[in-house]
Amino acid sequence: MIRAIKITAIFALIILLCCKSEKQEPVAPDNTEFGQPIRVNVIGYTGHIMEPCLSKDGNTLLFNNLNEPSENTNLHWATRINDSSFQYNGELSGVNTAHLEGVPALDNNGKLYFVSTRYYLDSLSTIFQSDYVNGTVSNIQLVKGISQLKAGWVNFDVDISADGNTMYFVDGEIPQSMPTSADLVIAKKTASGFERLSNSNELMKNINSKALEYAACISIDQRELFFTRLKLPITASSITEIYVSKRNNINEAFGIPSKIATITGFAEAATLSPDKKMLFYHRKEAGMFVLYMVRRS
Repeated sequence: MIRAIKITAIFALIILLCCKSEKQEPVAPDNTEFGQPIRVNVIGYTGHIMEPCLSKDGNTLLFNNLNEPSENTNLHWATRINDSSFQYNGELSGVNTAHLEGVPALDNNGKLYFVSTRYYLDSLSTIFQSDYVNGTVSNIQLVKGISQLKAGWVNFDVDISADGNTMYFVDGEIPQSMPTSADLVIAKKTASGFERLSNSNELMKNINSKALEYAACISIDQRELFFTRLKLPITASSITEIYVSKRNNINEAFGIPSKIATITGFAEAATLSPDKKMLFYHRKEAGMFVLYMVRRS
């Protein structure tokens, strides 16, 4: 009996240690800084709105339409009328192809970054940079130095700092149609492209978890990082959540993230206004992805 009790105790201890060694999601109280959601109208556009990106001056809205194989996913743009209204201007010129183009990100230097599958089979890379002026895109180049160059791994999201020197993107493993892992990574600009930070894992230690983390949005001062989290396994009833993580300066790790309490439903892909007072995102509503905004108190 004593031997049996000892074996049972040892077995329980092994289970406990194994559980503790797993990658855990840091927990913090919900963030209550933002008010109730407000539907944002893009006048002249009736399709799906996904992956919104607000320019660093707040006057231009970039987005892509539905990100599914049944549609040709392209980049679109609109101009600001007021906080909750934009005027649709059409698809971006010079960038869209028969392949997927989405997830736009703009810096203050007129550089547009986006995701495209156009060269994935040849390069195992998906993030591009280009020049952007008033709805027109030119000088498109593949961003070098960030892809893991492994089949089945895809960088399917990207954001860029206002000065254009720091990139926030996703390492996602997609063996078939849905990702099985996704973590956020930070890279610095170099003479030939971008290079992953050697301490990226340390800076993101409170953010990356067993769940999928993606759709990064960095504030202009790089002290607030918004992102989307989706727990695994993915099912028909899965719910996405938008989180924010803060830090005191750009050299320290982001803190334990908090879920934005007032954002509910299937919501993804936050983008922040320049003054950090408004957070825009897409949300699935009655089968359509539409644009919403919450205002910081």
